[in-house]
Amino acid sequence: MTYSVKEMYLTLQGEGVQTGITAIFLRFSGCNLWSGLERDRASAICNFCDTDFIGTNGVNGGKFKTAETLAHTIDALWFENLSVDAGRGFAGQKWVVCTGGEPLLQLDAPLIEALHSIGFKVAVETNGTLKAPEALDWVCVSPKANAKLKQVSGDELKLVFPQIENKPTDFEHLDFTHFCLQPLDNKDQKTNIQSAITYCLSNPKWRLSLQTHKITGID
Repeated sequence: MTYSVKEMYLTLQGEGVQTGITAIFLRFSGCNLWSGLERDRASAICNFCDTDFIGTNGVNGGKFKTAETLAHTIDALWFENLSVDAGRGFAGQKWVVCTGGEPLLQLDAPLIEALHSIGFKVAVETNGTLKAPEALDWVCVSPKANAKLKQVSGDELKLVFPQIENKPTDFEHLDFTHFCLQPLDNKDQKTNIQSAITYCLSNPKWRLSLQTHKITGID
């Protein structure tokens, strides 16, 4: 497989249960719920996406012909940012967070194996419409309106809130370890945050997930 990567860079996880961990963000090109073009947004299955996942022209983006080539490029990005102390053995756990678009259109067993072989744990942030490979270390599913879930288990279910189509009670029976509500980022964001807080206080199965990367200005 040739992997099409929009961008990849070292950052801190900005949302969900693993907020704050250092990781390489690997953003694949393409999605199965929206073309990424504004002209198609209104008719898309998912029309509130705020991410550019078209093409391969982002930071460190490109086409990678083998899993090993992509994995070693990710490894180089990790190590080029290490401090002197980290280079002496205090580097911590290496993580790569695979996102998109929809990463499971491209993330496959050979790439996961190549990343594992050089010490990375592999997380995915998926819309859940495709089955995730078994070997993943962290599976976060973010359901989208009118899109049937095929991945119904994992580490984290992260629901944008509020939605007309999807309600938290639609997913509470599924086999996830953590359930997160993430306030919808639109013109009513302040109201949405308060609504999510109120819901979590009344339904402790759910925890609040804020997009801290937007609050702090971290990419």
